[in-house]
Amino acid sequence: MEISAAGRLEVRITAADVGKRVSVRRLSDAEDTTEKFTDTVGVLTSWDSGVLTITRKGGESVRIPETSLVAGKVVPAAPARRRGPSATYQELAHVSARAWRPVESERLGEWELRAAAGYTRRANSVLPLGDPGLPLDEALTVVRRWYGDRGLPAYVQTATGGEGTQELLCAELERRGWTREVTAELWVGALAPVADRADASGVQLSRAADEAWLARYQRKGVSEVALKVLGSGPSVWFATVPGESGEGADSAPAAIGRCVVDGRWAGFGAVEVDPALRRRGLASVVMAALASRALEEGASAAWLQVEAENVGARALYSGMGFSAHHAYHHYRDHRDGSS
Repeated sequence: MEISAAGRLEVRITAADVGKRVSVRRLSDAEDTTEKFTDTVGVLTSWDSGVLTITRKGGESVRIPETSLVAGKVVPAAPARRRGPSATYQELAHVSARAWRPVESERLGEWELRAAAGYTRRANSVLPLGDPGLPLDEALTVVRRWYGDRGLPAYVQTATGGEGTQELLCAELERRGWTREVTAELWVGALAPVADRADASGVQLSRAADEAWLARYQRKGVSEVALKVLGSGPSVWFATVPGESGEGADSAPAAIGRCVVDGRWAGFGAVEVDPALRRRGLASVVMAALASRALEEGASAAWLQVEAENVGARALYSGMGFSAHHAYHHYRDHRDGSS
């Protein structure tokens, strides 16, 4: 924390620092703790009527009365990464968007409005990577109308916790009553160690999701629109581990996965294993096969997305050398009445 030459803690932030990453210490308001102080690090998203709002890396907002502040200072926009490839949020946002394309899109300034008949929030949400070219309320009115014309709820995908992420936009959406429905994280790691983790000689790779692959895919009744989204991306590969012998030619595979190669990046997704065959390393086998192919195409870094409550996946990916880069969220318009 900020300490003066006389050895006293000082508050060296003001309302003019809204939008900056700060670290503050305040008097603890919990009665059942022996800790006198509570520390909070995040982006200062507002300072109104004597109350600070700080958005943490994972998107949680913390309200702090200024009268409880003991110390505070502005800190670097993003901490130095301890492992994994270096990348900005903007780079990863573009790469992950190209790996999961909608069937219809329209520009609103530097925002992209995306639609795919409701197949996944990622393909049916606004990706706001700059200025929409309109005041925020007017831009959101355009967004509501655009999705309403397609019979879809209005979603905005935002990010927190990285350099150049959108804590201020998250705060503005929340002030307007938009509801955060889903939060996940984008993780990054080196690609070569993933390829080296397992013998992938038994994995079948193809350019399309065939009937066998779809039989294992968690989303059933995949439509033509979904197939277009699954097949979108600069260089798409699907991996299949055939089912155990004796299950029949029409049985679902033991495991599947998807990878999109885009320059130096390889993005992994849809890694699914037969529940009866879990904890046998099949997920590692699938990812090793896809990683090897991505290396052949010149990629060197990897990314994937994982939800906070998926403990098993987080443990697997951490063991492979992945770590969280930023969190992303989907906000839904509170005025939307569809289910």
